[in-house]
Amino acid sequence: MKRLKAAGILLTISGVVIISSCQSTAARKAAEKSKKAADSALYTLKLTAAQQDAILHAPRTIQLQGELETFYNKFVRTGFNGAMIVAKKGVIIFEKYHGLENYRTKSPIIDSSSFQLASVSKTFTGAAVLWLADRAKLSLDDSLQTFFPEFPYKGITVRMLLNHRSGLPNYLYFCDSLWKEPSRFITNEEVIRFMEVHRPRIQHLPNTHFQYCNTNYLLLASIIEKVSGQQYADFMQQTFFKPLGMTNTFVYDPSSAVRPHQTQSHKYNGQLEPDTYFDGVMGDKGIYSSARDMLKWDQALYSGNLLKPETLKAAYTPYSHEKPGVRNYGLGWRLMVYPDSSRNIVYHNGWWHGNNTVFYRFVQDSTTLIILGNKYNRGIYHAVKPIREMLGHGDGEEAGEE
Repeated sequence: MKRLKAAGILLTISGVVIISSCQSTAARKAAEKSKKAADSALYTLKLTAAQQDAILHAPRTIQLQGELETFYNKFVRTGFNGAMIVAKKGVIIFEKYHGLENYRTKSPIIDSSSFQLASVSKTFTGAAVLWLADRAKLSLDDSLQTFFPEFPYKGITVRMLLNHRSGLPNYLYFCDSLWKEPSRFITNEEVIRFMEVHRPRIQHLPNTHFQYCNTNYLLLASIIEKVSGQQYADFMQQTFFKPLGMTNTFVYDPSSAVRPHQTQSHKYNGQLEPDTYFDGVMGDKGIYSSARDMLKWDQALYSGNLLKPETLKAAYTPYSHEKPGVRNYGLGWRLMVYPDSSRNIVYHNGWWHGNNTVFYRFVQDSTTLIILGNKYNRGIYHAVKPIREMLGHGDGEEAGEE
């Protein structure tokens, strides 16, 4: 009996310990969840429930939803396969998902589906450099030799990479004649080494012309690694994706297994579009994200807690004035610049393999347009013009694919 009683006491004590441990774990998880929510809230416009409700139920919103629905039904018939969000001050007023993540597996596109952003990835790379500059880890006026002592192209600064005024050759063109292992993914470091050894011809002298060039953002990704001491993917995850609650956003590693709800790239006819050796390069492309996560990115930029106000102003400033017109480029952003600067549009498009993406930010009234596709369709870019007109931001201008 004494042994049984002792055993009972022991079991009771053990039970208390187990229950206490479970309660402690649950409390810790709840605290972590609460902290994540509080951290994410830092990067929003902090609208109250009443303010959000007012936006959703405004007569103009209801009218606009009808117009967008009519347009979208026609848009889908052009072969659109992807995600679309229209939001005002972070409040989603129109959201649609259509088609398949993968035509082989037939998995449907949903709100957590992640798409290859293509050149929209540049908005993250540019912001990461500006984030480091805000903390005096680098200067936008640093020369490239600060980071790459053997780099043969002189007179180029970090700023010139950001605003595409470096004059450097595009790696997508010169690597084809140099890379002899098409079955292996080339890396940023290998491209830079090619430039140091083979010195492909520049397109123009530094800071004399705007020339959109993917090499610029490859170099910026490598600068981020050198300055931060982290891999580009890890830096992005720790600095942006995790704090902002962007749970479906990541830097693509073509040698890793496909992630849940990672969409596959397709040709216009639905055939899979395979990776090429260029998919090993990051910075100019290679970030995957969902439409909802991209809205979090948009709101973080409005929040005032991601980058300094003067830094954002510099990012949205046009730097190339050789040609007349409203289109220009800032630091990681394409711009449409008007005499009334309050009407300026901050945006970026992307195209890589079968992925077409548009990310438009109408800063005058904090309206956002996000369209992500994973089956090649130029109609995604053409959709922007009529949607802009519906949103009250039309001017007849139509941007290109990138």
